[in-house]
Amino acid sequence: MKISREIKTAILVIGSILLFIWGYGFLKGKDLFTNYRTFYVEYQNVEGLANAAPVTINGLVVGKVNSIKLQNTTGKLIVELLIKSDFPISKSSIVKIYEPGLIGGKQIQIIPNLADKSIAETESFLLGSIKPGLTDLVAEKLTPLQEKAEKMIVSADSLLTNLNKVLDAKTTENIKSSISNLNHTLTEFNKASKSVNIILDENKEKIGGIVTNFNKVSNDFSKISDSLSKANIGKTINNLENTLSKVNSIMADVQSGKGTFGKLMKDDALYNNFSKTATELELLLQDVRLNPTRYINVSVFGKKNKPYVTPVSDSISKQKTSK
Repeated sequence: MKISREIKTAILVIGSILLFIWGYGFLKGKDLFTNYRTFYVEYQNVEGLANAAPVTINGLVVGKVNSIKLQNTTGKLIVELLIKSDFPISKSSIVKIYEPGLIGGKQIQIIPNLADKSIAETESFLLGSIKPGLTDLVAEKLTPLQEKAEKMIVSADSLLTNLNKVLDAKTTENIKSSISNLNHTLTEFNKASKSVNIILDENKEKIGGIVTNFNKVSNDFSKISDSLSKANIGKTINNLENTLSKVNSIMADVQSGKGTFGKLMKDDALYNNFSKTATELELLLQDVRLNPTRYINVSVFGKKNKPYVTPVSDSISKQKTSK
């Protein structure tokens, strides 16, 4: 069967059109022979996300960004995603914009919620979020450091200003004078140390003798210590303890009224009788001294004794009268 020229021309034109459409889709990253599912995500800011950016699930590329449109009424951005995978995406899955590295643009990562069994239908909206990139994290960390650096610079500037105010001509002169005095003191100290060294050199023998005597005294003291350690000090201490124990026993007996001394200390009647006896003995001795003839009658020539006359200062009469 002979094909006419018109049919050949028509087939060529239709093939060219189909090839053009396929090539155009291929250049845009869209395969005409693959079924895509379409999802939409709403963002306040897409962080520089571009068309044809890859869409991944757990690092596997499953689609791409088809378009990004700006809403005139709200100012928000609607991102259209084309997903070629049959992996079930739940309604609560998170579509996150992230930065894979320092080099390269933004990409989209779908974080599926496997616990949610409600599958999102094509052309439905999913939840969107933005993961801070490395640049954002560095900027976030550097911001407080920058603030601290600025505060330090301000403090340093204030310190230098105050230092300039303090270090006037008079203060500078005082500092120089203090440094000069310090140098003079160090010089004198150096001279004194040299003098001490000279004295030590001149008296080496005397110092050696002093050290020798000190060693001798130390040895003698060591010998005395050895003698004391060898002496029967323990026995002496035991005897002393026994003596003190007996003294304590005697004192306890006295306190409890045992023995003559204890009864004298504790028995008031005995003490009073003893005191009364001592008083009467004193009176008797005084009367014997004042009137001996009353007790010793000696007559040599038959002379009569003189009658008893009470003395002017008679302590016996006073004692009896007071009683």
